[in-house]
Amino acid sequence: MGTETRVLGTRTILLWGAGLLVVAGVAATLLLTLLGGGRPEDTARLEALKTAANIVVGTGGAAALLLAARRQRSAELDLVQKDHDATERRVTEIYSKAADQLGSDKAPVRLAGLYSLERLAGGYAPHRQTIVNVLCAYLRMPYDVGAKDLEELQVRKTAQRILMLHLRAGSVEQPNEGFWSDVDLDFSGATLVGLNLTHCSIRSIVCFGTEFHELTSFRGTEFRTKADFNQAEFKNRVDFRGTVFGGSRDSFNGALFAGPVDFGTKTVARLAGAEAVPGPARTWPEDWEERPDDDDPGRTRLTRKGEPRAPGAR
Repeated sequence: MGTETRVLGTRTILLWGAGLLVVAGVAATLLLTLLGGGRPEDTARLEALKTAANIVVGTGGAAALLLAARRQRSAELDLVQKDHDATERRVTEIYSKAADQLGSDKAPVRLAGLYSLERLAGGYAPHRQTIVNVLCAYLRMPYDVGAKDLEELQVRKTAQRILMLHLRAGSVEQPNEGFWSDVDLDFSGATLVGLNLTHCSIRSIVCFGTEFHELTSFRGTEFRTKADFNQAEFKNRVDFRGTVFGGSRDSFNGALFAGPVDFGTKTVARLAGAEAVPGPARTWPEDWEERPDDDDPGRTRLTRKGEPRAPGAR
């Protein structure tokens, strides 16, 4: 069943206007007939009627103002919603185009996609974590270090550099205006080459099963809630000097250190379950040391000093 929109016609408006004039005329005639004698009591009644009429008119005016304010608010809300929808559409368009660029077989196009995502994250904070997730997902894509794909290596290092530049809070004197706070990183299973996150402030990081190649640096980095390096493999040198593991959720269970390691003298870390390849020079936290692994002569186990046996799972 269809619905029809009825619009007031000119004839209807004229009839209503004439009706209102008739009502007004009748009311005026009655007032003059009943209260037009000039007696004191008639005058008092007329003043009371005038006062009541003023109250009615004032109330009507207030109601009209309220309706006008309501219409204005509704119009403003509609404008805000339209602006929000337009912004969301623009964000979606930029995001979709950048995602398509990351899937290109040409390295310059992939680089353009990374920089588009960087600009998007800088301008639209509510979408920042999603964009960081995309960058991390790109770095988790399979990568063969031995293939010597220099173009792809440059793209991946660019993604890593974008994260590094925006995860540094800066100093009190010179804060980093482009700092991305409250960001979580997930590099699970990734192959990272030359990762540099020095002096960064990161809410949490997950590197379960991650392979780190070349120099890996977390020097002066703060992990505020979680740092998961379980099953990670550090192929070459790694720098943890001055690293702050906040909270109590840092773990290196099953991690393997194959190259030089430097935790400095101040870093406090939980290394239970971690192993190392004997040989390279290493500086562990002051309460940790390497001990030979009876089951594997080619490995050492990280153990707390003074502990009579290998620690169990924490």
